[in-house]
Amino acid sequence: MPTETVSMIDRRKALAGLGALTAGAFAGSRAAAQSTLGKLVFLNLGGNKVMSCDLDGGNLRTLVDGQGSAAPDGLTFDPVSQRLIWTNMGGASVDDGTVMSCNLSGGDVKALVAKGGTFTPKQAKYDIDRRRIYWSDREGMRIQRCNPDGSNVETLVQTGDPVANKGDQTRWCVGIALDYSRSQIYWTQKGGDNAGTGTIKRCNMEIPYGETPANRSDIKTLFSNQPEPIDLEIDPRARKLYWTDRGDNTVCRAPMDVAAGTDPATRTDREVLVRGLREAIGIYLDLPNKRMFYTSLGGEVGTSTLDGKDARLLLTGQGSLTGITLVANPSRDYFSG
Repeated sequence: MPTETVSMIDRRKALAGLGALTAGAFAGSRAAAQSTLGKLVFLNLGGNKVMSCDLDGGNLRTLVDGQGSAAPDGLTFDPVSQRLIWTNMGGASVDDGTVMSCNLSGGDVKALVAKGGTFTPKQAKYDIDRRRIYWSDREGMRIQRCNPDGSNVETLVQTGDPVANKGDQTRWCVGIALDYSRSQIYWTQKGGDNAGTGTIKRCNMEIPYGETPANRSDIKTLFSNQPEPIDLEIDPRARKLYWTDRGDNTVCRAPMDVAAGTDPATRTDREVLVRGLREAIGIYLDLPNKRMFYTSLGGEVGTSTLDGKDARLLLTGQGSLTGITLVANPSRDYFSG
């Protein structure tokens, strides 16, 4: 059977459980809902931990404590293998970032990409269809991907030279999102701390023929002059781009598509959904339930509807939090082990 066909079958099987994630599933007790809807998983940067909790913030526990973690930042989930995948930034000035993996109980921790394969990896995404892990590399100034086992690390976009352009934060790639159906990558370049020099860009997943990561002709700037955009998510059906901004500590959204000739520096369709976060970082969209979850370096885990209504904090005082994801309906209760 062709590889692409197998991939699509696996993807349908993996996502079949998401059908239970409807608003109607919240009927009945909260405890019953938590057992059927899965868990939130997030990263504690300061404590070098991978942590989980119920969707209301209850049943907080640590899955991985220090083992294989060194400044964890980006987090994603492979529903086929039922494994968590996260990035470790390592030292900011040292080319020692890693990409890690573990099972849902926090065991079987593996280094997929060893030190030296990536500089300072940030937000990560898993592409089920193509079986690839994608991430942004901040000081490496690039977008990278690899196979699920960590092999074949590729650089897809190179925004600068880590030596010649060292310290130029306008070139630092931080957030990343994937539009699977259109085979496109979105990413942020944060700019300086609340400097109004952040950008959000887009390109195809594959490098155009005859071009290189550093001279791609298909890169489009969607936003510029943003306070400090960090992590990204997309709603492909509504064609909306969501992101956290650590400059003004907000969660924002805007259309993914803009008319030809639109100036990315003067767009006025950025919509602020949530305000007042303490150093906004991670974001995850639970599209079947029309809600989102987000984190902050101030130790917060929050949630709201996709339009920012009913915003509330589920957890506070949890240290410096970064990436977040939702594990929906795992095949068994790994999280209790």
